[in-house]
Amino acid sequence: MAKPKITLYVDIVSPFAYLGFYALQNFPVFRQCEITYIPIFLGGLMKSCGNTAPINVKNKDKWINLERSRWCRQFNIPISENPPPGFPINTILIQRTLTALSVSHPELIPTAISALYQSYWVKFDHPEKPENLLRILSGAIGEAAAKEAVEKSGSKEVKDALIKRTEESFSQGAFGLPWFIVTNSKGETESFWGFDHLGQVIDHLGLAKPTDGGWKAML
Repeated sequence: MAKPKITLYVDIVSPFAYLGFYALQNFPVFRQCEITYIPIFLGGLMKSCGNTAPINVKNKDKWINLERSRWCRQFNIPISENPPPGFPINTILIQRTLTALSVSHPELIPTAISALYQSYWVKFDHPEKPENLLRILSGAIGEAAAKEAVEKSGSKEVKDALIKRTEESFSQGAFGLPWFIVTNSKGETESFWGFDHLGQVIDHLGLAKPTDGGWKAML
């Protein structure tokens, strides 16, 4: 039977996309899956679907910080208790750089995304600043690949590619992140939104369940 496949749309600014990415990278249940990470610009997606940033919704702004902290404690995901200074930042340079890297060195994308999430949601290392972005990526994927990606981030080709991928996520039904597109071994594809729906992702993939029926035990 075909190998289960997962596509995850990501933007470094989203804490819950970070949680989704961390899960796919580190939770044992997903090791049998073929995973693709696609950088998009969350601001562009929100604009396309007329969505309001959670931080601009009264009460929800406080709730999302509490919610991410609860999930991270429950699943031992490293993250700062407090939001990064100046949250939310404009990640357009970061996302264009990741898009450029996905074209030139797609095999380095998981490592690059991981380093950038760590720099923003764990260390507060301001990856939105060009000099920090280059330093962070150089340490993770090597100076040559990092420099090439940063230099190409301003090209029309890369800008258009990021717009296209953001529009693609919208056409796939996305209205926020993390957005998962999941295909099981039978070739059946479904979309899921949110870290809190990973149990449904696992069910759709038909991955082995623990005898007690609790999906947390699988992770």
